[in-house]
Amino acid sequence: METGRPEVLTETECRRIEEAVRTAERATRAEIVPMIVARSGLYREARHRSGLATAFLVLLGLLMLERQWTAWGWHAANGVWLVLATAMAYGLGAWAGGWPPLIRLMTSRERRAHKVRLRAERAFAQLGVAQTRERTGVLLFVSLLEHQVSVMPDRALAKRIPPTEWHTVVNAVIGPIKRGHIAEGLCAGIEQCGALLVARAPALPESNPNELPDRLRFES
Repeated sequence: METGRPEVLTETECRRIEEAVRTAERATRAEIVPMIVARSGLYREARHRSGLATAFLVLLGLLMLERQWTAWGWHAANGVWLVLATAMAYGLGAWAGGWPPLIRLMTSRERRAHKVRLRAERAFAQLGVAQTRERTGVLLFVSLLEHQVSVMPDRALAKRIPPTEWHTVVNAVIGPIKRGHIAEGLCAGIEQCGALLVARAPALPESNPNELPDRLRFES
């Protein structure tokens, strides 16, 4: 788990996010933990599917254009050339299948959401979000490859705030991120999260310790 600066953000943007967390937590006894990961899964099957799709299209094209390429006089070795071209097409497609847009194309949204959920659960445990004294931690998790955001509250907050209200936090993050503004999206999500938390877990006048670090976490 890295705590420095992800490549997609500047040092100034990281400080903005940290300050947004600090500001939101002043009025609540809850703890907000923002995190960015480059990807939540490897999706090896995407390469295989991309390779198969490319091989099928190349084979189909060769068969449809058989008259053109058999005119070169390779009749005796037609089958060999078909197999070779199909194998090369599979390799090229499998290589291209590691490109993020193709991964998203070749992987169902449900599978990507499942991977993001699993990765967020692991981060929740690794970062000690469940270690606050009143179980009022909340993880704000952004997975870049999948283009998905997950909000994971601890037990006490999950009881007080219904899932539909957490969707407002997700929407606040997604809007700016779609325009390419990751830091702006995280700050907006943190602000919206703070608005929900101050109503359900307001700061206590006698004590409001900072139980978890305010800095952005990331994993490349």
